[in-house]
Amino acid sequence: MITTPGTFDPRNPTNPAGQTLHGDHARVFYQVPARARTLPLVLWHGFKQSGTSWGMTPDGREGFQTIFLRHRFPVYTLDQPRRGAAGRTTQAVTVDTTTEEQWFYNQFRFGLWPDLYRGVQFPDDPRSLEQFFRSMVPDTGPIDGQLLIDGTSALFDRIGNGILVTHSHSGGFGWRTTIKNRRIKAVIALEPGSGFVFPEGEVPAPMPSSAGTLSGEAIPLAEFQRLTQVPIAVYYGDNIPTRPTDIAGRDNWRVRLAMARLWVDAINRHGGDATLIVLPEVGITGNTHFLHSDLNNAQIAHHIARFLAESHLA
Repeated sequence: MITTPGTFDPRNPTNPAGQTLHGDHARVFYQVPARARTLPLVLWHGFKQSGTSWGMTPDGREGFQTIFLRHRFPVYTLDQPRRGAAGRTTQAVTVDTTTEEQWFYNQFRFGLWPDLYRGVQFPDDPRSLEQFFRSMVPDTGPIDGQLLIDGTSALFDRIGNGILVTHSHSGGFGWRTTIKNRRIKAVIALEPGSGFVFPEGEVPAPMPSSAGTLSGEAIPLAEFQRLTQVPIAVYYGDNIPTRPTDIAGRDNWRVRLAMARLWVDAINRHGGDATLIVLPEVGITGNTHFLHSDLNNAQIAHHIARFLAESHLA
């Protein structure tokens, strides 16, 4: 909360003196089912997204928010500070109005604009694409990593032990939130794209791509070891190239998956329990960057629920 010095004058209400602004908070929607499992799920959206992306799909099917409720998990759906329903900010920015949707179409691996990938798990109708584009949201303030971590950690302080589910941009912030808060008992990371942390002295060489260079981040070994104390599953979908390409929207996923492999190896090398699931390698094909809203999202949710059960967390 910030306050402008002075005294509020009800006869001059547009004068900010003496008035307050509450901002930079997270906003959380939650549902708890009958006969609920012990550990809830906390769903944290990715870049350009809000909690809405967990609630339903572009073609109107149920999203993870409801699917996991049917699996009897309490579900907490997060809007991170300065995004979506938590858009009240204490620091202003100019909202970006750049035309960019075709770039994100490629970036999110629906296909190569304007064509969908063959066999892709994104609905093949114009209305669904229209709804997806309209679900994208801007940041209302600067992205402040520590603010996001503190907001999500405060949620676990409020609800107690739980399982963190991240998507894309929240992946790296999720690792650091797990380091900060021991109430996080497992992490499911859907297609993390950045923020891969490694012990000091063990950071891999930067990985160049046609979308830019991806670098790991060094943290003290004592902090990294916290990540070895919880089960972690990292999921990636389909249509990720194995060789360099000049299509930036594809090539960045080549290096992100390669970095994820090294990150999982580092966790396990230090005694952790991390699993990398590349869906086409286990017979689940066609998935985009949005595993939780693809046509087979119920199948993906079942796979996650099975992982949690095998880890004695469900």
